[in-house]
Amino acid sequence: MTALGLSGTPGLGRSGTANSDYREPESSAKPQNSKALRSLNCANKESFGFLLTSRACGQLRQPPLGRSGDAAGTRRGAFTEVELFWQEGVREHWLRFGKPVASRICDRRRRVECYAPGQTFGFVRWAFNDYGTILSRCDILLAVAEGAPVTRVPHVTPGAEVLLSVTGWRKVRRVFALIDAIEQLGIDPCEVAPDYWRHIHNRLIAAETPRSYSPERHRAWLARKALQG
Repeated sequence: MTALGLSGTPGLGRSGTANSDYREPESSAKPQNSKALRSLNCANKESFGFLLTSRACGQLRQPPLGRSGDAAGTRRGAFTEVELFWQEGVREHWLRFGKPVASRICDRRRRVECYAPGQTFGFVRWAFNDYGTILSRCDILLAVAEGAPVTRVPHVTPGAEVLLSVTGWRKVRRVFALIDAIEQLGIDPCEVAPDYWRHIHNRLIAAETPRSYSPERHRAWLARKALQG
């Protein structure tokens, strides 16, 4: 069994991704190739062309080992694993935001990021063929405890609680803009109230405009989270 290791992505802290200069994906103009996003996704030195989380997401630490040698005393099966894949111009997976607790390199094209229960992350998938873009999708997911009910999501093992899921470049672009607005408030998207992502999902499905996230709402969520312990 492959051991969990460091991701090698520098700096831990806020998600901290800057404004996204995205354009509709095309063979020569994909969103991850925009100037802004190039500065956010750090290439893995051991894996050519592989996109990771943003530099501002921080230096991943080796998880503390429990008595059994597992991270923080937690078995590997308790993690939610996300497969990131990079085949330029064909199929590309990356994280819009997230703070993986550990990761491992599978090969030159694939990397697996691991999330502990309760962590939120934004997973983006894009695919292209000779006829144009065939997939443009953004999922905002919540990692859950082992044994809890999950929704099956491609490339996410064993699955996760889906807070938001949109398909199609127009909706994906709107989600990116809302994430940008949250970051401009100085709020880490990883810490946003889960109900807000559900609100965005429901509004976009109904072709309505989502409400903006506010510092007041965020403080209320943090207070509620602290009381829940």
